[in-house]
Amino acid sequence: MIPALLTDTVTLNLDRALYLTLLWGLEGVELRTIGGPSDRVPFVNEEKLRRRLLENELPAVAIVPGMFEGPVRDRRTWMNEVAAFDEVLSFCRRIDCPCVVVSAFAAEDEGTPIEEAARALRMAGDKAADYGVRMAVLNEPGSAFPTGRALATLLETANHPAVGGAWNPGAALQAGENPSEGLQALAGRVFLVRCSDWRLDPDRGVWEPAPFGEGAVGWPAQLRLLRDMDFTGPLSLEVRAEPRAKRGLHDATRLLQLLRQVRKPSSATTER
Repeated sequence: MIPALLTDTVTLNLDRALYLTLLWGLEGVELRTIGGPSDRVPFVNEEKLRRRLLENELPAVAIVPGMFEGPVRDRRTWMNEVAAFDEVLSFCRRIDCPCVVVSAFAAEDEGTPIEEAARALRMAGDKAADYGVRMAVLNEPGSAFPTGRALATLLETANHPAVGGAWNPGAALQAGENPSEGLQALAGRVFLVRCSDWRLDPDRGVWEPAPFGEGAVGWPAQLRLLRDMDFTGPLSLEVRAEPRAKRGLHDATRLLQLLRQVRKPSSATTER
């Protein structure tokens, strides 16, 4: 498993983001917005990005171009996104990035036609496969497929080898799903994991960011399940609370501690 940082959750400044990634002991970056608030990959200073990644010996484990964020019934929009996907995939090839994270469409009052959503994923997946890139679909609050079980059903319907899940257990928790059950539903289909923690404010009845490993997600159990599933992909840290640098240091440190514990051989293995 590769601990990484979703950089713009801490800073939009590329140099500072890479510095903090290394300082905190993380091994890769997930890239979404770099530079100014409107500088979304792949429309960024690519020459500088490639140079800085090489200088710091940090891989871009995934990019998030902002795709499939609207309702699936808005067919014109997602068809245009699929048509323009080659530009995103070419960017991935140039910066040696193996994965594109896309959204799971916006929730709709009348429900989301799963076959149409799966068709969109298959079309994009065909293009991704041609470039040797994988596409990870993210479950998010407010999306049409916010839980692990719902996302697994979508991926099973799409049935494409280049299309998997970007598993977000915090989002599943907020949608009312047990994160362990959600991950088990996605077994064998997880390409990337988004790492944040949450707790329910009992007075307001709303979910709020918690220090990593201290919330309701149950990250030790999540990491053990991922290990048992032979997951070797990115664990992308998403910093949610202020001050970002201080919270990021705490969360990264805790993520690495938990990861080391999971990687330790069991006592039975040690005795053998």
